[in-house]
Amino acid sequence: MLDRDGYRPSIAIVIANTRNQVFWGKRLREHSWQFPQGGIDPDEAPEEAMYRELWEEVGLSPQHVRILGRTRDWLRYHVPRQWIRREWRGNYRGQKQIWYLLRFVGRDSDINLRMTEKPEFDAWRWHDYQVPLDAVIEFKRDVYKSALQELERFLYRRRGANHGNAKRDAEEQAAEDEGEQTALV
Repeated sequence: MLDRDGYRPSIAIVIANTRNQVFWGKRLREHSWQFPQGGIDPDEAPEEAMYRELWEEVGLSPQHVRILGRTRDWLRYHVPRQWIRREWRGNYRGQKQIWYLLRFVGRDSDINLRMTEKPEFDAWRWHDYQVPLDAVIEFKRDVYKSALQELERFLYRRRGANHGNAKRDAEEQAAEDEGEQTALV
C-alpha cells in the first residue's frame, strides 16, 4: 500500500535496555546493521504494526517492552532506483516511518530472531545509543539520525516526569494516525 506520493507507510523500532544501549540487528547474510522495521498493513494502526514487527523480527511481545515515545511525524527516505523492484518502479519512491522508542524489560534470552520462516536478522548486539551510522545503508542514514535525535529526549526522561503529557501526546498522535491511515485507503 502506497500513499499518493509513492511512500509505503512503515514503522521502525529502537529498543533500549536499562543501560540505554540499543538493539542492533545484523541483516541476514549482509554486512549492514539496522533497527527492526516493517510495513504497516491496511487497516493496521502504527502501534499494532510495531508490536507485530517486534514479534516477527525480534520475538518480543508487549510484556517485554514499554513504549517510551515515538516520533511526532512521519520520517521519509527515498530508495535508490536500483533497489526498487521492477514491478514497483514508477510508483514507489520510498518509505515513510513512525519510529518508536521502547524500554526492554525482559531478559536477553527472550530475544529470538527465528520467529518466522523468513528472518530479518542473523545476529544482534547491544550498542551505545549513538549507533555508527556508517553501518546503516546509505539512503537510510539521514532518517536514522533524525529519529535518534528526536527520540533521545524520551530515553533520559525521569520516571514519572511529564507522565500525563506523554500520555496525552501519545493519544493525540494515535488519533492523527487513524485519520491519516483512513486517508491512505
